[in-house]
Amino acid sequence: MDRASPEFSDSGPAARPLPDPYEQLKEAIYVGDLKPGQHMVETALAQSFQVSRTPIREALTRLEQDGLVVRTGTGLTVRERSPGEVLDICEVRILLEGAAGRTAAERRTNNDIFELRKAHRRYVAASEKDQRARVAANRAFHKAVWNAAHQPALADLLQRIELQLGRFPITTLSYPGRWEQSLEQHEALVAAIEARDGDQAATIASQHFADARDIRLTLWENEV
Repeated sequence: MDRASPEFSDSGPAARPLPDPYEQLKEAIYVGDLKPGQHMVETALAQSFQVSRTPIREALTRLEQDGLVVRTGTGLTVRERSPGEVLDICEVRILLEGAAGRTAAERRTNNDIFELRKAHRRYVAASEKDQRARVAANRAFHKAVWNAAHQPALADLLQRIELQLGRFPITTLSYPGRWEQSLEQHEALVAAIEARDGDQAATIASQHFADARDIRLTLWENEV
């Protein structure tokens, strides 16, 4: 047997990685498998994951800290959502992403531009048939912008905002024309950051997320 085989080690079969309840529960909330208002029962979840209640309890604590679940008189439930909350979250993100774009233009390095270009190429290459790949590539691009800002506190705030938006699983990239529009905006944002044009980068980033806000609210209205 080849010693480099991924299935075996010198001591026998390699252990398969255990499921991460936190990541899987978060993903279930994001894609809508766990609905707003749905109860999160430790014992049932432990049986589902085939683990003890301790890792489930730890996962639920993290989800509560993230604001994805809330504690009520009857226990923990998936947090409810509303158009007003979507608007509030998006308005904050518009401000923060504008600040990130401006700061990235001021502080970026040559390596940051390399990473931005690479992230943009990944986004361009994402298949229309794989919406999850497009969403993941979109997130990676914007995280590259945050990294180029070299401002950890700002990146942390944006990460928290992104966690909250994950509770609204409809992607704006599915809206007619949005994909093409976002490609142009991403390319323009990279160019502004590379040119160290902070005003232009802030304007592009803010408009990009203002457009996303408007589309998200339209999709919400069509869903309900």
